[in-house]
Amino acid sequence: MVTTNKSRARGRPRRFDPDAAVVTAQQLFHERGYDAVSVADVTDALGINPPSFYAAFGSKAGLYARVLDHWTATEAIPLADILRPDVPVVDALAALLEEAARRYASDPAAGGCLVLEGTRCNDEGAREAARALNEGAETFIRDYVAARHPDAAGEVADFVSTAMSGLSAKARSGHDLPRLLATARLAGRALALTLPA
Repeated sequence: MVTTNKSRARGRPRRFDPDAAVVTAQQLFHERGYDAVSVADVTDALGINPPSFYAAFGSKAGLYARVLDHWTATEAIPLADILRPDVPVVDALAALLEEAARRYASDPAAGGCLVLEGTRCNDEGAREAARALNEGAETFIRDYVAARHPDAAGEVADFVSTAMSGLSAKARSGHDLPRLLATARLAGRALALTLPA
């Protein structure tokens, strides 16, 4: 008979941390895009089995919703800090575009905006979750402009939103920070020609 001094750990295996899992999943979704990440990719990255995944998140779209909540709380562009009532509208919008360029270029492996890129995914639930956040940001920008330039608010908000989408797409395709900032600054100059001081 062979005996060993190794003692086996008793009880349940250590559970994974869902909050840490959300951070890992956020990186995967940002790097590859929602559609290119499978549940198997997530469970492999987290070191868990599919039942644990489904018990914690319900579905891939459920995990994505948690990722969007985390991203909003930690990495989203702070619109209220940039679009302040004590700053001229053109200056604030130009600063917003430059901040977008900086954030979109900050991680070459995960360029662009997680939310904007998510608005184009194939999964309807995930796409709608991303669109809801995007529409909320657009409404915030429109309301900010409307407070001082009501007649131009719709047009200007659409322009800013389109510029941010373009910056995200170009970051995703490899444009570096100097190129993105040059584009953001050109958009800022266009805004200065559109809005009165």
